Amino acid sequence: MSTALQWFKSSYSTDEGDACVEVATSPGTIHVRDSKVQDGPTLALAPASWAALTGWLTR
Repeated sequence: MSTALQWFKSSYSTDEGDACVEVATSPGTIHVRDSKVQDGPTLALAPASWAALTGWLTR
């Protein structure tokens, strides 16, 4: 069984510009990274924190 995360590019990201976000989920955690720096740092959030963040961003 693989434990590697499966990353998905945000539907709001495009191939142009530098605002590209990727998200991966694992049990109990939402992972976020810059798609241009795949070996760089990631942000790990609890689902409730992710919901609060995306709710705030879409206001």
